[in-house]
Amino acid sequence: MRLVLFDVDGTLVDCGPQVRPLFAAALAEVWGTTGVLDGYSFAGKTDPRIVGDLMRAAGVPDDEVRSGMPRMRRAYLDRLEAALDRERMCLLPGVASLLDRLAADPDVAVGLLTGNWERGARIKLSRFGLERHFPFGAFGDDGIDRAELPPIALERAAAATGRRFAPEEVLIVGDSLEDVRCAAAHGVRCLAVATGWTPAETLHEAGAAWVTADLDAAVADGLFAAS
Repeated sequence: MRLVLFDVDGTLVDCGPQVRPLFAAALAEVWGTTGVLDGYSFAGKTDPRIVGDLMRAAGVPDDEVRSGMPRMRRAYLDRLEAALDRERMCLLPGVASLLDRLAADPDVAVGLLTGNWERGARIKLSRFGLERHFPFGAFGDDGIDRAELPPIALERAAAATGRRFAPEEVLIVGDSLEDVRCAAAHGVRCLAVATGWTPAETLHEAGAAWVTADLDAAVADGLFAAS
């Protein structure tokens, strides 16, 4: 049996520019500032790390960042649930057919490994009916640094399947340098797709086991043939 762990943004779906203003509005509600959002990259980072980076750079003390985090999460996720518009989103190439294929394979378990808070990840996936494919995962609720998440995902995979997975049986699929880095930190291979904000060459140089244009290309290249 193999375990495949998917990132969300830039790997499965592209929400376009509509999420950042919702995040900014929640920051302003809780701390009275959005920090310096222009030029700040969300790619691959956990939601709590993004909050921490922006608010500390804006001069908010660490204890106020920590104490305000639950309110920030609620404020942002409530906005996301109410306002995220499927018509302004994109389901990335090959995603639906690949997830259907993996769901039909009894030798593959599928989960999430994403920096999104879990509710946010499921809101985004629900716009295309994809949340049903992911019974478990590791999320921004579980850690600030993305490298903390793979062991949590593996524990939840074991609880869900009754089987423990060795690193060589696990594949992390993502689009950012943080996906590559968190996989390498735990001896797990990473399939990087250039459907996000990081060029293919950069992903390759970072040490991804494979880099493809998108998940359609990954399937065509036989990277899921063992599934």
